[in-house]
Amino acid sequence: MGQEVLYQLAAGLIPKIGPSNAKKLIAHLGSAEAIFREKSANLQKIDGIGKKIADSISKSQVLSRAEAEISFMERNGIKHVYYRNPDYPRRLRECDDGPIVLFYRGDVEFNQARVLSVVGTRKPTPYGKQVVEKLLTELAERGHRLVLVSGLAFGIDGLAHRISLELGMENLAVLAHGLDTLYPPEHREIAQKITRQGALVSEFFSGTRPDPQNFVRRNRIIAGLSDATLVVESAIKGGSLITAELAISYDREVLAIPGRITDEQSAGCNYLIHSNKAALIQSAKDLEFYLNWDKPTREQKAVQQNLFYSLSQQEQALLSELRIHKEMNIDTLSYKLKMPASVVASMLLPLEFSGFLSVLPGKIVRIN
Repeated sequence: MGQEVLYQLAAGLIPKIGPSNAKKLIAHLGSAEAIFREKSANLQKIDGIGKKIADSISKSQVLSRAEAEISFMERNGIKHVYYRNPDYPRRLRECDDGPIVLFYRGDVEFNQARVLSVVGTRKPTPYGKQVVEKLLTELAERGHRLVLVSGLAFGIDGLAHRISLELGMENLAVLAHGLDTLYPPEHREIAQKITRQGALVSEFFSGTRPDPQNFVRRNRIIAGLSDATLVVESAIKGGSLITAELAISYDREVLAIPGRITDEQSAGCNYLIHSNKAALIQSAKDLEFYLNWDKPTREQKAVQQNLFYSLSQQEQALLSELRIHKEMNIDTLSYKLKMPASVVASMLLPLEFSGFLSVLPGKIVRIN
């Protein structure tokens, strides 16, 4: 990792400044590196940056801390994405307080078409468990290629991760600590599966513990990464409602599962619905309606397939190969077509959007 990465990481470590002001600094000066090369007197003149913050930048040890983090990342296979990079989650980029840098372990495309956050109580009832399984199974059966986001916590979070993984969905587990540890440790097996079928994600540097205040910061990323947040069982107070309110502040959809008025675990969901902050969800069809995730009909797919004549020769060759083998690994497809894997990968997204094929976990491509 080069000097550019060093300054990007350091920009997220500046004391007494949050992501919003850090982005203002970078925008004003042109780069993260320029922050640390600018004189304190000039920094003070920038809107939102006073003498205390300017002095803290010039006197801080964030560059040495960033160097240590780079060493940790290289030893442990940790990747990062900077907020100005094209592969940074586009939904999260729309949030003013989105992190400067996002760390992750695993392999996932953040900017897929359909991303849903599922959150809820840590002590779900049998009803809550049944609803999670019902909705996710219905979504899978109706052909939705979905990325599921949650917080890997006990209860609804962990259940949503486990069921969606079993259904072949990609997962993003957003953590409230650095990637050198795991909380709760009981979910280590689920976390390992997620790294093979998605990624563990965090804005926190190694050594950061799962302290209470970090969970609120974590919740804004859960809300910001997705198109919508679905709340499945929540008391009238708690992290799930905080996540829902954050999603509302980002102008994202909030969805909630209704419950009996006598159930404490459903009080938060019923409140969201009653106050018109969340849409009432009873089935996958409701999700499709509110998120405009209508399932393509056979007729629509037929029309899409008739567009074959307008495809490039490379795209036609790719689809012809898939029609023979039905499904293939991207690397095998690359070998068969005698094209670089990067070129093949760049062809897949528009073909998937047009309904010709589906890209599955494990770099598997299947003809539709």
